[in-house]
Amino acid sequence: MKLHVEGTHLKNASGEIVRLKGVSSHGLQMYPEYITKDAFQTLRDDWKANVIRLAMYTQEGGFLDGSDQEELFALIDNGVKYTKELGMYCIIDWHILSDGQPLDHKEEAKKYFERVSKAYASCDHVLYEICNEPNGDDVTWADVKAYADEVIPVIRKNDKDNVILVGTTTWSQDVEECAKNPVKDSKNVMYVCHFYAASHKDDKRAKVAQALSEGTPVFVSEFSICDASGNGALDYEQADKWMQLLDENHISFIGWNLSNKDESSAVLLPDCKKLSGWDEKDLNESGKWLRNTLRNR
Repeated sequence: MKLHVEGTHLKNASGEIVRLKGVSSHGLQMYPEYITKDAFQTLRDDWKANVIRLAMYTQEGGFLDGSDQEELFALIDNGVKYTKELGMYCIIDWHILSDGQPLDHKEEAKKYFERVSKAYASCDHVLYEICNEPNGDDVTWADVKAYADEVIPVIRKNDKDNVILVGTTTWSQDVEECAKNPVKDSKNVMYVCHFYAASHKDDKRAKVAQALSEGTPVFVSEFSICDASGNGALDYEQADKWMQLLDENHISFIGWNLSNKDESSAVLLPDCKKLSGWDEKDLNESGKWLRNTLRNR
């Protein structure tokens, strides 16, 4: 089960390439009802997912913005437990978004990752995503690297080997910047690309191709086939081009998001009240596409 990074690939202990494919929660504070073993088992058995991402929003009413932190930690604990029982992987995500400068809450992030890395150091199926989407005109890769160079040692003090995912600038699109100035401790580190197919096209794929050509290991920890707002029309043609790139390079991918929110990127229809065991009629169009995509890879 334990993974490591070798070159641009995730590999298992036998040296075989491993590709994670799955679904991200929406904000844990918004849709906690989907953090259940039954929901994850549906995604594993019916959708053929092998990873769940737990999106811990920092703002938007999340961890640093009014939510009960112990309740959120309990959701993470359940998510880690259920994925382990199901033989799946689990990503613990520090989901900066409106607070786009990761340095703004660096000390809080260090405390957070001190706690979770200590709690799950023995869990080979856990990965850590330390900054979801750095963004803002004044946020540079140097800022993100400075943040990562403080947060990664906090994790490594407790967990020596598990894979760490580092976000990149412009909402995790600028993966090509990392090769020339990687984080200090690059062991088992991958760099994050996010895309929304209706908005992000050839120029963004070119960034991924450049990063790979320079030896940067890329992980797509969030994407959908609508526009960058998480809503709007779906672009199947661009989605297919993205999947071709990911397939050719064995890149892991995680679809956004497991909820019935009334938006294109939520995989369930707004009137779906089921928390697991979803049928085709429970899924919106992006949900149907994602389910089919996971099943065929």
